[in-house]
Amino acid sequence: MRRKLVAGNWKMNGSLAANAQLLAGIKAEFADGACDVAVCVPYPYLAQCQQLLDGTSIRLGAQDLSLHESGAYTGEVSATMLMEFGCRYVIVGHSERRAYFGETDDLISRKTRRAIDSGLIPIVCVGETLSQRGAGQTEVVVGNQIEAVLSLLSADDLSRIVVAYEPVWAIGTGKTATPDMAQEVHAMLRRRLREKNAEAASNVRILYGGSMKPDNAAELMAMSDIDGGLIGGAALKATDFLSIVCKG
Repeated sequence: MRRKLVAGNWKMNGSLAANAQLLAGIKAEFADGACDVAVCVPYPYLAQCQQLLDGTSIRLGAQDLSLHESGAYTGEVSATMLMEFGCRYVIVGHSERRAYFGETDDLISRKTRRAIDSGLIPIVCVGETLSQRGAGQTEVVVGNQIEAVLSLLSADDLSRIVVAYEPVWAIGTGKTATPDMAQEVHAMLRRRLREKNAEAASNVRILYGGSMKPDNAAELMAMSDIDGGLIGGAALKATDFLSIVCKG
């Protein structure tokens, strides 16, 4: 059975004081259980969070990485730098990176490759927009996104990735993705992974990233192919985050 993973994505939020308070609240009530837990924090706070999480089983992650290892790439952060701060995970291809920064399937695929080669576990994000959903293009769009990544991976590499499905159309739009709707896409992703490596695909964790909250987490994670969550807003409140973790 796949072990659930609950990963918090802090996005561009936090401060030294707020981070300390948030992680203190999480650590105070956190108990090792049936699921893995990670927090993906902004680059400037990696050192602080590494220290605050020392001695716990909560893993540290970053929200992006450079395609390049070093050189004249002002503002970029390499996988090796992330590893030096004890990062285990890195988010790749988040919908906000695709929408706001023009990241393409090709670039995201190569970043995934870079993460794996550097010893990081990429949380590879895929998902369709409202217009794409309305046009019945979900399977085509999401399928193309995951296929672009798989094209640069070997069969053995599947054991070294996590996938996160983000229904962009259900985030901040007032529309809701039901557990059955989410499961349908997760099952499709699992089928695509099986085409690459049937055995490994059964162990790949596919997270749900569509506004998972304390009141819907249990129902979502009860679905057969939903293996945890990539948590946004709820990850910034210790009680909400821990409530989701407990349901994992």
